[in-house]
Amino acid sequence: MEQMKTKTMAEIYLKQGHLQDAYEIFKALADKDPEDREVEEKLRILDQRLGLATPSIPSDLRSKNEILQTLQKWLANIQARRMK
Repeated sequence: MEQMKTKTMAEIYLKQGHLQDAYEIFKALADKDPEDREVEEKLRILDQRLGLATPSIPSDLRSKNEILQTLQKWLANIQARRMK
């Protein structure tokens, strides 16, 4: 059976510390209703908590070392998702 994707279910996952599950539900909800600002804000917060958010520093002002560190974090997140 398909999992119900509601704000309530996402909030439950969030409160239980299942950030990735909450993120996936909020992402599905955002795809259905891109105008929902509450869902958009939850996704933004989860992006940061999961390390998925793109750094706000313009890339031309960052050193090669900073860029490398960011890419390594992204790779670690991708590898962790694949392990699930």
